Amino acid sequence: MAGRVIAITGAFGVLGSAVAKAAAEQGYKVILIDYAATPPAGLLAACGPQAQVLGGVDLSEPGAATTAIDHAAQAFDGLDVLVNIAGGFAWQTLADGAPEAWDAMFRMNLATAANASRAAIPHLAGSKAGRIVNIGANGAVKAAAGMGAYAASKAGVHKLTESLAEELKAQGITVNAVLPSIIDTPTNRADMPDADHSAWVAPADLAAVILFLASEEARAVTGALLPVTGRV
Repeated sequence: MAGRVIAITGAFGVLGSAVAKAAAEQGYKVILIDYAATPPAGLLAACGPQAQVLGGVDLSEPGAATTAIDHAAQAFDGLDVLVNIAGGFAWQTLADGAPEAWDAMFRMNLATAANASRAAIPHLAGSKAGRIVNIGANGAVKAAAGMGAYAASKAGVHKLTESLAEELKAQGITVNAVLPSIIDTPTNRADMPDADHSAWVAPADLAAVILFLASEEARAVTGALLPVTGRV
C-alpha cells in the first residue's frame, strides 16, 4: 500500500485512530479528519511525518466536507481511499426520547458519509483503485428497543453503500461497508461493565477488515455489507 493516500473521517476516535495507525504501518499516506479540533496525544506521530490533520470539520455540512476532502487530496496530489468513520450513537425509546435525536443521528451517521463520499468521488476517479469503506452497524439489521434512531441512520448507510457501489462501479471505484457489533472501546466498557468484553470486536481487528476492503486485493468486492461481530 506504499504511496497510496487514505482519508479517514472520525479519525480522532478509538476506531479512527486504530485505522489510521494500521494504515500508516502499511505505508499509506494518511489524512486525519475529525469534528474535534485536535487529535489525541501521539496519534499524529504514530501516523508518520507526512500525515496531515484536519480538525474542527463538520462533515454534516456539504460545503465543509468538500473543503476538507479537496484539501486532503491536494496535500498528496490525489486520493485513493476514503474511510467514513465519523458518526455517533444515542439510545432512547421513541415514546420517551427527544424528536431531535432522529435528526442528530441522521446528520452524524448518514449525512457525514454521504457528504464526504460526494466530495471524494472526483478525486477517487483519478485513482487506479479508488475505494470507499463505510461503517454500518450489525444492530441496524434488526433493531432492538431504543435503537430506532441510530439503527435507521445506519440502515441508511447500508443503502448508501449499495447504491453508490452501483453508481461508481463503471469508474472502478468500490464501495463497501463493515457492520460491527459492539466495538471494544473505553466508553462501551464503562457503559456495560459486566459484559464479556472479550466477545466484542477489537478496534485493531475491525481496522484490519477495513483496510482489506481498501486494498487492491479487494478489487472484486463492491456493494458488500460485511458483518464483523466477534462473538456477540
